Amino acid sequence: MADANRSNELGSSTTGSISGAVASMAGTFAPDWQSDESWWQENFRDRSYATADRDFSYYSPAYRYGYESAGKYQGQSWSDTENDLRSGWDKYEYRGASTWENVKDAVRDAWDRVTERYDVHVSNR
Repeated sequence: MADANRSNELGSSTTGSISGAVASMAGTFAPDWQSDESWWQENFRDRSYATADRDFSYYSPAYRYGYESAGKYQGQSWSDTENDLRSGWDKYEYRGASTWENVKDAVRDAWDRVTERYDVHVSNR
């Protein structure tokens, strides 16, 4: 998926889910997983990788992992960190029974949502 499409897919209302404290810290990643989790729960069915046989509980760990990883690897590109994220997924305590291949698009989607919203990305994403 092209970056422009991905950006549009991320939604224009993402800023609305940020608490006032985070919004006032422009460019600073301050974790608020509960707000993002609510957004994902309302919007995950619209994602191209979401399948009808999997509910939110299947994708939630991937979204959380992408969210947390974007903060952990601030300033690094997805391509620079994907291998670390892939190997880290098997050790991630919330991952459930899912495999990296089945959730990597959801992880990337959450990563992109964080990096777009908090401007923690680098130019070669």
